[in-house]
Amino acid sequence: MNLIKFLDEFTTDKLQEPNTSRRAMFGQLGSLTKKAAIAAVPFGLATMSNKTMAQSSSSVVDVLNLALTLEYLEDEFYAMALDSGVLSGNAKAEAIYMQISKHESQHVDFLTAAIEGSGATPVAKPTFDFTVGGAFDPFNDNGAGQATAYAQLLALAQAFEDTGVRAYKGQAGNLMGNPGVLTAALQIHSVEARHASEVRRLRGLEGWITGNQRGAGMPEATQAVYDGATTEANIMQGGLDVTSLGSGSPFTVDASTQAYDEILTGDEAVAIASLFIVS
Repeated sequence: MNLIKFLDEFTTDKLQEPNTSRRAMFGQLGSLTKKAAIAAVPFGLATMSNKTMAQSSSSVVDVLNLALTLEYLEDEFYAMALDSGVLSGNAKAEAIYMQISKHESQHVDFLTAAIEGSGATPVAKPTFDFTVGGAFDPFNDNGAGQATAYAQLLALAQAFEDTGVRAYKGQAGNLMGNPGVLTAALQIHSVEARHASEVRRLRGLEGWITGNQRGAGMPEATQAVYDGATTEANIMQGGLDVTSLGSGSPFTVDASTQAYDEILTGDEAVAIASLFIVS
């Protein structure tokens, strides 16, 4: 599947539409063919009913391809960061990046196997530009200097991880009819949240998000990660203003926004990822 075509076609509205022609092509999502993927991810895709699969196979594969695109981005970013030498002077940061890199590689392998096992085609890995046309120099390829490159490596990692957490959360509703796939997505989501917290602490920030604040040292261009149709500053949960649940410091606006994460829609996640995609 062509990545640009996929991104152009991916919208939240389209995920809700029935698609009988693609439905027949995708077949049983649970019939994973890669033994490694089956062994590593025992989430019971094969137990889903034919009725459930007929209703949602196309939208499920679209969600998985969106997730795969984000995982491609993170996987390549961490690999290039480790190869760049920018982290060589910071043993703690290098160890963290090495561990996260392993996780992202596993996520790519799993999502690829799941999509192929469904009879569908995984979206092709795009060509990335982590400099965004020269605006950044995270690998010190253009002589920004180790200190600048290091700061940019951390800032981009925070943006990617915070995007991933919100994006996975945003697609949960599209997987409600597929408990096995939803479980697997939530398992990845929770690990991405751990990555996000670890990177934020590495940058000297708290592990959670306050309001829609991107945090000190984050480029203004990353603000979209914390905004969106439902901003991270949201205090309405289930129709209830959570600041009204009590008094004192636990119920301030800041504390209330820290206690809940918000979603990014598919369109919003695509817009952010597209900034780093050349083709």
